[in-house]
Amino acid sequence: MGMTITEKILAAHAGKSTVSPGELIDVSLDMVLGNDITSPVAIKEFNKIGVAKVFDPDKIALVPDHFTPNKDIKSAEQAKMLRDFARRHGITNYFEVGEMGVEHCLLPEKGLVLPGDLVIGADSHTCTYGALGAFSTGVGSTDMAAGMATGKAWLKVPESIRFVYTGKLPRWIGGKDLILFTIGKIGVDGALYQAMEFTGEAITALSMEGRFTMANMAIEAGAKNGIFAIDDKTLEYVNNRSRRKYTVFTGDPDAKYSKNYEWDISKLEPQIAFPHLPENAKPLSECGTVNIDQCIIGSCTNGRIGDLREAAAVLKGNKVNSNVRLIVIPGTQAIWRQAMQEGLFEIFLDAGAAISTPTCGPCLGGHMGILAKGERAVATTNRNFVGRMGHPESEVYLAGPAIAAASAIAGKIAGPEEVGVK
Repeated sequence: MGMTITEKILAAHAGKSTVSPGELIDVSLDMVLGNDITSPVAIKEFNKIGVAKVFDPDKIALVPDHFTPNKDIKSAEQAKMLRDFARRHGITNYFEVGEMGVEHCLLPEKGLVLPGDLVIGADSHTCTYGALGAFSTGVGSTDMAAGMATGKAWLKVPESIRFVYTGKLPRWIGGKDLILFTIGKIGVDGALYQAMEFTGEAITALSMEGRFTMANMAIEAGAKNGIFAIDDKTLEYVNNRSRRKYTVFTGDPDAKYSKNYEWDISKLEPQIAFPHLPENAKPLSECGTVNIDQCIIGSCTNGRIGDLREAAAVLKGNKVNSNVRLIVIPGTQAIWRQAMQEGLFEIFLDAGAAISTPTCGPCLGGHMGILAKGERAVATTNRNFVGRMGHPESEVYLAGPAIAAASAIAGKIAGPEEVGVK
């Protein structure tokens, strides 16, 4: 029996010729990632282990992005713990305010994650790097500590589910719509501890931004990881950034999948996930009138340059509704600079938006856009749980950048055509 892409990567990192679903394996790690929320716990556990140094200072990345720039004394203390640890152990990939970014936008941009890599991160959305044909998954802070000390992790090989998307991508339909549609079909536990493998005609046409978005939200279906086959788009993205050699793994024709889904998305409408789960996805035509107070465009899900361009295409020449706050958060400093140089900032500012330095900020209810009781937000983020963006009686509606921008103009959930954008 052949192996899937995920199984081949795991086998290579376990030093085995083959692996099969359910098998428990020890794997070597290419990167261990932590942020300002999870790393402090990992650092404390690392210190308990009693080792003098990390396994490889070049294979650890520490990115304070959740509560940075620091919002209060506690967050400043947590960031300082990362900073001190990075200096003490000579961590190469420590990214502070001014050169940092939202971690899952930053690491691919820096060429720190490449095809065929095996990455663990103490953040659930570490699965983002599957867009590059890597196996990446979120772990707890204690697993991060062990990874930093030993360069190893203990994993169970997941089964794989294949998702095939046929048909031509309609106008304004991107990765966010595909993944919300998918989670709406299978549920938030529909891929529990399984690998979601995305393929098909529509995936081939999808931008790298769209693929990052889909892989990022694999965890919202309960998946262990999301993954894409390597193609010319992947190689173009990687070869412009890579710092080292990498290995391209391809699945075997006779690989076994636990399930196969196939959808023709040629007539798919923009998808909006209603509170309080990503699986509550509805097509735009079924949303009714939902008045809103805030829109967020950014996050590790939709904070890349293509996302900002899409939002700007809708906002150009329009004004944000007087009842709405629109906050735009580029994913990294490089994306921030590129958006500025392309004139996107002028479009955002002319429309009445606020532009933030890179941060996770409002996505987790941290800062830079907290919701009050009864307020509603349309966000390009990845979760809309109760209280996710502020008060427990606030509401978050998940959507792609075009819908978020159009909704900011309309003052309610709306599509580009509703605000006069073709």
